[in-house]
Amino acid sequence: MHWYEKLNKYFPDEEMKSREHMELLLKEKQDIYKKSEDDYHVMMYVEMEDFTFIDYLFVSKKARGKGIGKKLLDNLKKRETPIILEVEPVDYDDTDTEKRQRFYRREGFQHAESIGYSRRSLATGEVNTMEILYWTPENESEESIYKKMKHTYENIHTYKDVELYGEPYEEVDKALVYREINKEEGSGKEPAS
Repeated sequence: MHWYEKLNKYFPDEEMKSREHMELLLKEKQDIYKKSEDDYHVMMYVEMEDFTFIDYLFVSKKARGKGIGKKLLDNLKKRETPIILEVEPVDYDDTDTEKRQRFYRREGFQHAESIGYSRRSLATGEVNTMEILYWTPENESEESIYKKMKHTYENIHTYKDVELYGEPYEEVDKALVYREINKEEGSGKEPAS
């Protein structure tokens, strides 16, 4: 099965980029947009100088529990730069969402509590809310993670969106929101200007 078909069967339509979009990224941004695949996994990722963004990570059901996902993440961690990814919020009607979140927590990923992320899918028209998870070798701030995520959104997610989909995704400041978290109160507040 083609790598795109594997991803498309696993990920919801509202999360998927088109095949044309991903192939264009692999061709025109090959210096940063990468693909790792074999019979058991497909990983699409962005390798910037100061961080890595995992766009898609799929491990086939027959290979789960064999350490493939851990090995892929360990290889990325060797770069000693933050790793960022988007993940669906836990849906208790879908046990896969909880398993994914548990897997990433076990691998040292943190939930970016101060970053809100939702965008309208150009494929389905539905608003899709995602959580941002990150791993960092040092104590990188969530504000720094937010800036890296904005860069990814502007340079990868919306790359040639009008040409590919006939309309643009929303502006980065509508899709991604940063709210400084007051740890004592546990509530969000806008950062001071």
